[in-house]
Parts: sequence; structure tokens; C-alpha cells
Amino acid sequence: MGNRGMEDLIPLINKLQDAFSCIGQSCNLDLPQIAVVGGQSAGKSSVLENFVGRDFLPRGSGIVTRRPLILQLVNSQAEYAEFLHCKGRKFVDFDEVRLEIEAETDRITGSNKGISAVPINLRVYSPNVLNLTLIDLPGMTKVAVGDQPADIEHQIRDMLLQFVTKESCLILAVTPANMDLANSDALKISKEVDPQGLRTIGVITKLDLMDEGTDARDILENKLLPLRRGYIGVVNRSQKDIDGRKDIKAALAAERKFFLSHPGYRHMADRMGTPHLQKTLNQQLTNHIRDTLPGLRSKLQSQLLSLEKEVEEYKNFKPDDPTRKTKALLQMVQQFGVDFEKRIEGSGDQVDTVELSGGARINRIFHERFPFELVKMEFDEKELRREISYAIKNIHGVRTGLFTPDMAFEAIVKKQIIKLKEPCLKCMDLVLQELINTVRQCSNKLVSYPRLREETERIVTTYVRERDSKTKDQVLLLIDIELSYINTNHEDFIGFANAQQRSTATATINNKKRVMPNQVIRRGWLTINISIMKGGSKDYWFVLTAESLSWYKDEEEKEKKYMLPLDNLKLRDVEKGFMSTKHTFAIFNTESRNVYKDLRQIELACDTQEDVDSWKASFLRAGVYPEKDQVESEDSGPAESFSMDPQLERQVETIRNLVDSYIGIVNKSIRDLMPKTIMHLMINSAKDFIHSELLAYLYSCGDQGSLMEESADQAQRRDEMLRMYHALKEALVIIGDISTTTISTPIPPPPAGPPPPQARPLPAAACIPSRPPAVRGATPGPPPANPPNPAFALGPRPGPAPLNSHAGPDPVGNVPVIPSRPIRVPPGLPPGIPRRPPAAPGRPTIIRPSEPSLLD
Repeated sequence: MGNRGMEDLIPLINKLQDAFSCIGQSCNLDLPQIAVVGGQSAGKSSVLENFVGRDFLPRGSGIVTRRPLILQLVNSQAEYAEFLHCKGRKFVDFDEVRLEIEAETDRITGSNKGISAVPINLRVYSPNVLNLTLIDLPGMTKVAVGDQPADIEHQIRDMLLQFVTKESCLILAVTPANMDLANSDALKISKEVDPQGLRTIGVITKLDLMDEGTDARDILENKLLPLRRGYIGVVNRSQKDIDGRKDIKAALAAERKFFLSHPGYRHMADRMGTPHLQKTLNQQLTNHIRDTLPGLRSKLQSQLLSLEKEVEEYKNFKPDDPTRKTKALLQMVQQFGVDFEKRIEGSGDQVDTVELSGGARINRIFHERFPFELVKMEFDEKELRREISYAIKNIHGVRTGLFTPDMAFEAIVKKQIIKLKEPCLKCMDLVLQELINTVRQCSNKLVSYPRLREETERIVTTYVRERDSKTKDQVLLLIDIELSYINTNHEDFIGFANAQQRSTATATINNKKRVMPNQVIRRGWLTINISIMKGGSKDYWFVLTAESLSWYKDEEEKEKKYMLPLDNLKLRDVEKGFMSTKHTFAIFNTESRNVYKDLRQIELACDTQEDVDSWKASFLRAGVYPEKDQVESEDSGPAESFSMDPQLERQVETIRNLVDSYIGIVNKSIRDLMPKTIMHLMINSAKDFIHSELLAYLYSCGDQGSLMEESADQAQRRDEMLRMYHALKEALVIIGDISTTTISTPIPPPPAGPPPPQARPLPAAACIPSRPPAVRGATPGPPPANPPNPAFALGPRPGPAPLNSHAGPDPVGNVPVIPSRPIRVPPGLPPGIPRRPPAAPGRPTIIRPSEPSLLD
């Protein structure tokens, strides 16, 4: 082939395919290859057998090729075959090769026409082949037979698309000549993935079976459905020849004779036939590999860089070294402690941008969920007023009281303080769950050592649960301390006189609503649920302040859609719709006014219930409370007014205001102390335990060796990674060498340029003494458009020197009319090589199209 480096390109890709197949990885590389596609019984397998010169592929009716066969042809002195799944075994008898292919196919797909995308790798060494790699794919079919699934057509199509959609894959589209080219399955799928025809090589089989008087000349001359790389015709053995064990060499001779003798094909006989197809594929695959090498090298380098960091820790790995195990244990425990602290305290590195985790979730529990639980507990207004009235009546007994009894205030306050236990314990449980989740997340880095991970999780989780029990005792102690002494001299307590003067509404507004005019409490996306008749649901960007709720078109907050004042607004729970995946709550006006346009309430939807609770907590900070307070206070008003005399009503109102004031003080204290108690007794204590005591507990668990045993998955992953790393390095070295000899150094033309007429012997049929020199100099060499490989020989007949008349990437794309001399003369020759003298002035150029042997 003129360049030793070019000859090595196809074996290089074969080595890469084998290397990555052996380690069970494709390395996400699209290696250059040729995929053979066509309908059933189109002659694909016969073409491949003609290449090898041996019968070695399964034969039969229907679908025979049921798994992709990666066929690597290697030019060698010896002749034998090897399978990748039978390493070290050489198949000299090609009948055994056929049986092995059938057995390996049945092993994966079963014996009744099933298919599989798992390829079979076969390498054939022979002196009769050129270096070539092809993939024989199952033939496209329409109807399922045997136990094939009903969608067998789509399965085969999907399998073919896995190969032919890759830009690095050349497509060998095999079509029988005795069917209409427009109905070709191979060309149809080729057009889908390669509409420009840049990667498709057409092969027309069964030319000898066409109806008498017809031929495929227009197709082979690339006129009917043109392809960039043209068409090549072949004649395979008939079924009778195959059954009669006709020798493939005899079949190739018959094929040659057919093209030379057929009136429609004799003018292009040197560009037809299996030998020419094999040489064309060899050259085109070589050029294709050369063109894709830079991109392939870049992919290899990027993957090698991505593996470098992970492989670094494995380079000097010794599994049974005790010092390594001790060092690894110390490092793992230390890293676990650092990760736990970072997740709790927050860190700038490796920030999770998808969801809240660790300390951020605990902070949300402290300042959103816990206050919300307190408010929900606090606003059972109807029951509270009833309890106050019963307490006053029971304290007075049979007498009618003239004064408001302070014992009723103390009894009601203590009962309300006891109710704080439930939200406090609920808050503790939520924090405990978040801590356990954080421990599990941090232990993910210990996955290489399953026993160490298991013990670490068990020890730390057990400790956290023990601290949780002690923390709950402490929190309950805080509540008992509040119960032990009702401090009515507290500076924030309103006192008896002020309580008598305040109304319920005034107290609610002054004590509960935080009036901070321009403070933005929250921003975020919400969905407004509106019926389809009124425009349907839409997403808006909401901004909640202490005085209003506004929504905009997007986060830029330039196009405001509406602003809703928060006065007289309440929250209400709404059940999730039957088809809805979102969680919903509603805002409404307590005075029964329209909230937005003609809507009495706005339904707002979030993706998760957690987001709903968070928004509700934000509304609480803005003074918008749940519906229960308003509804029950409205219900309780008339219900109690007619059942209580004016004096009792005033006493209930006074104690209600006193209770409200004192419970506000207690809530404020509990809201402040709860996070501090949990942080001190649970979270900080857990951090100290991990840093100072975890290692001792691990050593006391048992044998350190068993603790640091690797998981089988980790050992396999390490081995695979190291094999991949070395395979990538080796591939880069090989590609670097090949690139040096083929790409960085331009390929020169033949040493003496096109040989002069007297030095270039021709076959006897082509030696015509009367032909002018200018004409004989027109045939050698490829067209000027393809200079990379001018020495490539594509002649069908042996001679003193290889013929070179149709090299180049488009060997069959040229119309077989002999062009005039000025087009065929090479554009330039190296310095020092004399240019052939032009024809004498006035002498006409003689062209003899009636002599087909001149094409040789």
C-alpha cells in the first residue's frame, strides 16, 4: 500500500476493539468500522465469505445472522481463525468456525430465531485477505417466525441503528439486483442516518439473476440513486453452488468472467467484483480511520485525564498490607468526621445545589417548621374560651363572683404550656431523622469497606439516639420549669389592667403580627390554580413582604401581575386534585371579599408538601394565620354570647388576653431555647463523639483486618479501572506512533512519478504501439482530489506492476467514460522529476472507447 503506517491503521483499531472488549468496556469510543446492512438473503454473508475465500458462516433460510459478528480480517502467512470468547484456541478447520458461531449464537439467543445485540468477535488470519474490519448485522425482516417476538422488525432496526448512526461507521448497503432499488431496506436505513450519502458504500449482488434483457448499469454507474462513494457489483455463489461445495476461488473466477463477458458491464469490469470491493473497502476504511484519528486521540486523552485522579490512589495498592489498612482506617474515620461537620456547619466546597441537606434542613426545622407547629397548637380559640368560662365558674362554685379569679388564669396557662410538649417532641424527632440521614450520607464514602461502613453507621446512630433521649428529657425539663412558676411580673406581661382594656382583635394584631413595612420575607415560584375556562394554571414568581403578596412574570421582577394586601387574609388547606401531582393551599379574605379578580380565594400549588409547609411558615411571619382561628372565633362569638352574662364575658375576655400575653412569652422562650438545647446536647455532642471516640469504638468491634476488608464490587471496580487506565495509555502510545508515520508526515507520490510509457509494461491486450504517449499517460494515478494514497493498487489482473487506475475515496463514483488528458494529468510533481512532454501542437488526442482493455 505504499505506506507501512497506513497498513497498520486497521490492525490498530482491531487492537483497540479487542482491548476494550476484553475489559468489558466500550470506553464510549466510536471506533471506525464498516457495518454490513441489508435485507434477509440479500447476500451479505456470501460477500464476507468471498472476502475470506472460505465457507465459515451459518447458512439457511430465514434469519440466520442473529447476533452482530465483528469480523476482523488480518493479512498473514498462516490461515486460521480465533474467537475472542475462546482465547488461545486456533480454528484451522473453517467448518468448526461455523459450528462455533452457531453454538455461541444459540447460547445467548436460544435456538429458535431470537436475536441479541451482544456481538461475536471473530478474527481471521489469511494470506488471501486485506486488513479489514466489518460487522455483519442481522438482515432486516418484516414478519416474526418461530418464537421471535412480534416486534422483531423493530428490534432488528434498533440494533442496526446502534451501529450505523455513529459518524465513525461506514455503511456497506447490500441490495440484490433482482429487486427494485427504491425498495431497498439497506438504502432506506442508510438514507435516514446518512442523508448526504457520505458514509454509504453500495453493493449490488445477484447481478446474474436479473431478468434477461435487463441490467443494473445505471445503478452501477451511480446515476439512478447516486452515492458519494458509488456502487460496486458482485456475483456470489448460488444456493446450488453452495450445496455442491463449489470452491470460492472458482466462484471468483466465474464472477470475473461474468463481468468481462456481459455487454452491460464489460466497460467497467475492472471496477466490479469481490476483489475490487475488498480493496476499495480496505482503502476507504484506512482513509476513514486516518481522518478520525485526531478525534479518537482527543477522546482517549480526555478519558485518561478523568481517570487519573481515581487511579492515583490505586497505583501502589497492596490489599493485604496491614499498615495500609491501619492508615486507611484512620483516614476514613477522619474524613467521616470532616464530612459530618461540613454538612452540619456548612461549607463552601462541594455545595449541593439540588436540595437542602444536613444543617440547612435542621435550620429549616428550627425556624420554620417548629414555629409553625407552635402556631397551629396555639390557635384553638373556641376551645380556649370554653375552658376559661368553665374554669371561672368552677372556681366560684355556688357563689357568683364579683372579681376575675387569678386561679383561672394560672390553670389555663399551665394547660396551654403542657400542650407545648407535643410540638417540641415532634421537632426533636425531625432533627433526629435529619441527623441519621446525614450520617448515612457521610458514610457513602466508606462504600469500599462494607463492614466498616456498617459498624460506623451503627455506632454513630446508636450514640445519636442515646443523645436524643437525653435531649428530650432536657426539653421536657424546660417545660416543667415553666410550669413550676408562673411569673406575672415579667416585663413583657401586659398585666391585669391592660388586659381588661384590650379587645381580642387588637390583642391578636398587636401581639402576633410583625409589622416591618418593607421587609421581604420570601421569594419563590408558585402555581396559581385557575379553572381552564378562566385561563388555566400558571406559574408566577411570588414575593411575600410584611404587608403584601405580589407576583411577577419571572425572577427579574419587572413585569408585576398583581399585588395583594395581607389585611384580613387567612390560610386554608386544599385537598390535592385527582390528576394533580402538586400540593395546594389557599388564601382567602375573612370578610368574604374577592381576593383576585372574581375569585373568593386563590389556590397556590407547590411541588412538595415540604414547600407548602415552608410557605405557610413564611405567611405566619407576615401575620397571615390558618383558617381555624378565624372560623372558630366567629363560631364561638354568638355561641358564647348568649350563654354568658356580660360580667362573665368580660372576665373570660380578660383572662383570654392574660393567657395570650403569657403564652406568647413562653413561646418566645421555648423557641429560643429549643434550638440551643438540641445543638448542645445532640449535634455538638455527636460531632465531638465522632472526632474523639469513634475510632476507639471501631477498634473495640473486633478484628481490624475484617473491618477493612474490601467489597467484591470495589475490588472489581479497581481492577477494571486499572485495566482501563493501562488500555487507554497503551492506545494513546500506539496512536501516537501511527500518527507520526501517517499524518504528521505527508505521504509522497511514487518515487519516479507516473512511469513513462516505455518503462511501464502493460498486459498483452493493452499494448498498442500506435497509441500516442499522451493517451497512455492519462490512465495511471487517482484523480487530483484525493492525494493521500496515490500508490494504492486496484487492478483485477496480475501483471508486472500493480495497476493504479481507480484509487481514491470514490473509486466507483466516476462515470466510466475515459476523460481527456488535461483532466487526468496530476496537478504537480515533486522537484527534480521531469514532467511528461505535452502532445505536439495540432496533433489530436486519440481516444479508443471500443477497446475495454485500455482501462486496465
